[in-house]
Amino acid sequence: MLHLNDVTHTIAGRTLLDGATAHIPAGTKAGLVGRNGTGKTTLLRLIEGRLSPDAGEIRLRPRARLGTVEQEAPGGDITLLDFVLEADKERSALQAEAETAADPVRIAEIQTRLADIGAHSAEARAGAILSGLGFSTADQARPCREFSGGWRMRAALAASLFAAPDMLLLDEPTNYLDLEGAIWLTRHLAKFPGAALIVSHDRHLLNEACDRIFNLQDGKLFGYEGGYDAFERQLAEKQRLDLKLRAKQEAERRHLQEFVDRFKAKASKAKQAQSRVKRLEKMEIVATRVERPVAPFLLPFAQRRMPSPLIKIEKASAGYSEDAPVLQDLNFVISNDDRVAILGRNGSGKSTLVKLMTGQIEALSGRVGAHKKMQVAYFAQHALDQLNPKQSAYEHIRALMPDATEAQRRARLGAVGLPGDKGETPAGDLSGGEKTRLLLHLVTFHGAHLLVLDEPTNHLDMDSREALADAVNGFEGAVIAISHDWRFLESISDRLWLVADGTAGSFDGDLDDYRKQVLTPAASTGGKSAPAKPDVKTDKRKASAAQRAEIAPLKKEAERLEKAIAAQQAEIAELDRLLTTPGLFEKQPAAGAELSQQRARASEELDRLETAWLEAAEAYEAARAS
Repeated sequence: MLHLNDVTHTIAGRTLLDGATAHIPAGTKAGLVGRNGTGKTTLLRLIEGRLSPDAGEIRLRPRARLGTVEQEAPGGDITLLDFVLEADKERSALQAEAETAADPVRIAEIQTRLADIGAHSAEARAGAILSGLGFSTADQARPCREFSGGWRMRAALAASLFAAPDMLLLDEPTNYLDLEGAIWLTRHLAKFPGAALIVSHDRHLLNEACDRIFNLQDGKLFGYEGGYDAFERQLAEKQRLDLKLRAKQEAERRHLQEFVDRFKAKASKAKQAQSRVKRLEKMEIVATRVERPVAPFLLPFAQRRMPSPLIKIEKASAGYSEDAPVLQDLNFVISNDDRVAILGRNGSGKSTLVKLMTGQIEALSGRVGAHKKMQVAYFAQHALDQLNPKQSAYEHIRALMPDATEAQRRARLGAVGLPGDKGETPAGDLSGGEKTRLLLHLVTFHGAHLLVLDEPTNHLDMDSREALADAVNGFEGAVIAISHDWRFLESISDRLWLVADGTAGSFDGDLDDYRKQVLTPAASTGGKSAPAKPDVKTDKRKASAAQRAEIAPLKKEAERLEKAIAAQQAEIAELDRLLTTPGLFEKQPAAGAELSQQRARASEELDRLETAWLEAAEAYEAARAS
């Protein structure tokens, strides 16, 4: 279906593709992965023909139809349904011709072809796609101009899927979707009969919909069979073997070089030495491609711990008008170590619920109680636009650290993945992932008891998502998360809440149960929960919460000892300064002797603290790994 042969492309002096080669057969669904900025979107534009390669060849099967999602969201007075229907150019052209055709033979040909392409069921198919992506029947009859940009991009995706091309190109298709839409799209792509090349950082989609993964690294494309999990296993094995071969080769090079160095001056060994020099020159270095680790995320906990519950909601209703509440009959308790994932379709009231819990809106009725001194860190995806686009990351941090030194501020930026020039780059010129890192750091800068995350993974690559999940799991307070990333929610949540039918409540199953409910709406219980059943994953989530509670004291003890060590080192440094006072032992021998004894005792205490810290750190790491 698609052949890429030694494709090279350079932008602004930077080589993104360097002899990239790949083959995607008909019917293959391939995922395209790689770190942010490696050139994945550029490759899609080259395949589309929007860009031309500097060298190499891109060949699509003759007469194959290529499907993409338009960059500009649809607008105007055309309804969503009609916009999607128009994506099938052949159907639209045949229907237009049928209205004017007079030749009976041509009329018969048109009707036969319309029947062959399923024209009479087109509206039902288009409606089903729109419904799967979150549009109600009433929405489908509304003009495109009435929808926001994100919803219009969903419509553009629906049009591309409805056209059923031979080859589908998708760039982060889940970014504009909620979890429910992402679940539906994953199943739809898995059943899609054509070929597809999908740029995505959604592990669940890549596992369920793709049967091949291409990794774009150092300008090359490396293909792996299976979904993303299989790719990770194969990549790890390849790296292990490459490193093993590299070590073996280095040992051989050392042996040859030692022989040359030892015998090159001896006439009797000159030929043998020269032979080994030639072997060294011909030996090709084994290239090992091991990704650089991503910077961690820092999510500091508030200095003072609050007792549970942090928030208690009783018989509350919420909304923006007393006459039309969005949510009613709300009853929740949030403990100080809860991990909650909020589920529900867009428009169901998830944001309203979050605003109620975080105090951004007041309850229309009922009671909402929260600690007055509770600190909340709220990350919202739309808040990326609230960064000052003209100010650099350093200037944003300087406003929060007015009394710190420049070195301290830059160290803070470097710790969250914005070192050097990145710290001086205006926020408007940062990548989406870099903006996410900066905003997360800003909203959590002063620590928090409650961390609220609304679609935090949209612009993060796969490794950064894993790093964020690790940081969330290490956060000692409560977490509430909304995300379309299945893997992220599964790895950080202990409890599931479902917002639906004008209320919200606990969902008793796990994410697999919720996926089945989304894909079979007729079986949906619609209200507060799925049928309760014995659930291994729920038990695992509870065990995870218990483990965090168990290891928290170990972490605190290690941190306490670190501070004690620093204080002890400072005391020793001061004693050393006093002991070097000129003439101390001649003029004040008793004082000198006392200081020497204090120095010895302080040194012994430091040894004790360091030993205790090592034991505490080992105990904490062992508890985390268990």
